[in-house]
Amino acid sequence: MQLNNKTVFVTGASSGIGAACAWQFAAAGANLILCARRKNKLDELATAIQAKHNCKIHTFELDVCKRSDVTHAIDSLPKEWTNIDILLNNAGLAAGLDTLQEGNIDDWEAMIDTNVKGLLYMTRAILPHMIEKNSGHIINIGSVAGHYVYPKGAVYCATKFAVNALTNGLRMDLFGKKIRVTTVDPGAVKSDFSLVRFKGDEKRADAVYEGMQALTPDDIAETILFCATRPAHVNISEVIIMPVDQAAATMVARKES
Repeated sequence: MQLNNKTVFVTGASSGIGAACAWQFAAAGANLILCARRKNKLDELATAIQAKHNCKIHTFELDVCKRSDVTHAIDSLPKEWTNIDILLNNAGLAAGLDTLQEGNIDDWEAMIDTNVKGLLYMTRAILPHMIEKNSGHIINIGSVAGHYVYPKGAVYCATKFAVNALTNGLRMDLFGKKIRVTTVDPGAVKSDFSLVRFKGDEKRADAVYEGMQALTPDDIAETILFCATRPAHVNISEVIIMPVDQAAATMVARKES
């Protein structure tokens, strides 16, 4: 399936997997709608991509947690950007690493609001347009944490189990329609993920990847692009992608320094 002049909408596009996907889709000939909370980072990314690839890019600031903002943003898209072919629900985060009895409730709400409700808001806003034209592709970024629960990660894991359930349910709700639904579930990816989880504690974040070769955002973006470019009758339902050094969520082979 060719992506020339197709429109791909990426949430959480300012860094990490989202930014890597923007580069990959632009290289494949797609036009991009990019949103994130950090508009300055989005604009820097868009400028860099356009300097290398001949594609159209529309950027805007959006916090997917805010339902009214999501609705307004989609309703306010310029006419040339309303025909969305692929929605990549990438915006997501982990916050804290605590037992339930010691957990920070604000962290819980941030994860539930972004990972679950934000994905729902975006999908609900865009999917009816795909149904109307009977074509499109929803790609959700899950996690191995949606398959394996690990200590002190119950709430984050619950949100990613929810992504898995919502993706499977959406595929059923779209039964008989020509709309593809995919979840890509990474293991350890070296990005800002752990830095966000540990609220800027670089030492603690770096320790997550110490002594192992983690995945990169480009590894995930290449996999997402593969899913998006299969023939129209092919749906890659689910991809679990792990570093060779990782056998399970908390089982990581590390070399001693």
